[in-house]
Amino acid sequence: MLVSDILKTKGSTVVALAANVSVRAAATKLAQHGIGAVLVMNGDRVLGILSERDIVRRLADEGGQVLEATIDTVMTRAIVSCGLADTVDQVMEAMTARRIRHLPVIDGGRIVGIVSIGDVVKSVIDDARHEAEDLKRYIAAG
Repeated sequence: MLVSDILKTKGSTVVALAANVSVRAAATKLAQHGIGAVLVMNGDRVLGILSERDIVRRLADEGGQVLEATIDTVMTRAIVSCGLADTVDQVMEAMTARRIRHLPVIDGGRIVGIVSIGDVVKSVIDDARHEAEDLKRYIAAG
């Protein structure tokens, strides 16, 4: 299974915010969309990614005042991404090795989606389910 297959199922919507948005507003946006990360962008240029984990770590270090900071002071700047032709195995390896849960998907230098660890796990489970069904039909056909 490829990243392009995951995006066909889940869609390619990407939630992005400007760097000068407050952490509080970003947390609200995460909650509204039921997502764990947003891209921080300036136009078409990706500046970083802000995840729930980034927010929680800074809250633990600095307390509630971090909610009034801008997200450019909290976000992760080193972006790890994947492409449409990357396999689910490659994405899982990248996420595991770097201990991250979200990968922007880039095609032709443009952001075309984002995949989360939940998306990857769902695709692996769906693939295993389909394979099991195929095997049952094969065995039943004799």
